[in-house]
Amino acid sequence: METILIQLDTDQLASTFDRVVAVDAGVNHLFSYSAITPENVTPLIHGAMFTRSPQDLKSTAIFIGGSNVQAGEVLLKTIRKTFFGPIRVSVMLDSNGSNTTAAAAVLRLQEQLPLPGTKVTILAGTGPVGYRVAEILAANGCDVFLTSRQLSRAQAACDALRQLYPAASLTPLEFPQAETPCNNVFADTQAIIACGAASIQFLTQREWETLSELKVLIDINAIPPVGLGGIAPQDKAKSYGNIVGYGALGVGSLKMKIHKAAIKHLFTTNDLVLNTMDIYSLGLNLDK
Repeated sequence: METILIQLDTDQLASTFDRVVAVDAGVNHLFSYSAITPENVTPLIHGAMFTRSPQDLKSTAIFIGGSNVQAGEVLLKTIRKTFFGPIRVSVMLDSNGSNTTAAAAVLRLQEQLPLPGTKVTILAGTGPVGYRVAEILAANGCDVFLTSRQLSRAQAACDALRQLYPAASLTPLEFPQAETPCNNVFADTQAIIACGAASIQFLTQREWETLSELKVLIDINAIPPVGLGGIAPQDKAKSYGNIVGYGALGVGSLKMKIHKAAIKHLFTTNDLVLNTMDIYSLGLNLDK
């Protein structure tokens, strides 16, 4: 039975990136649809559910993409409500690459430091990638310091994560904050993961070099200026004295492996829902 991946994109044009990765992951047939909403998705899901026998449904799967992560999450909820009993297909959510990138960033950190008890500061922690990085770290017992330009947004993100992980150590921080010295904001942090938008620099190299406890820097932005000054996009466990740095391409190579592995995994059964923690768990077993 040949595999069919149904790409449901919430944007006006379906992502060519996601299409190329699907092909490279070995999908036999790729059906791509754009401008998908909760109002128009149901007939497409019925088409996936009712065209193959129950034992063959594992050969059909759904990939949810697009630049709007919130729209993707709403779409996932609608799709799951459409399924019933054993009549379902596996689904993966990776809008804006948020889940696969977050998983790769945390796994890079894990190469250098054990997660439980490690103090990690997430820059742009309320964004699509930053929030999912925080989720994975919280689930693994890190002391998470989640930053936003508005303290209220950082607090709301921490509150939402505590609903999932009541015992998690989560501290909201406002950053940047002009009147607050860098050392006070990042006191005792052992790792910094910069998850901001392209061309936004959070720290210069001179600033992060002053942080006495810092061991790991990870930046997911490749477009100049990078999020962490001095960290090159191609850095992969590059030593900066006592600090190890990963740039966007150093994270991205692993993100691509995770993305392809997750697509292949969709076709092992018909009842998977691959979201943040599921995709991270897959990445744990990959050759980094």
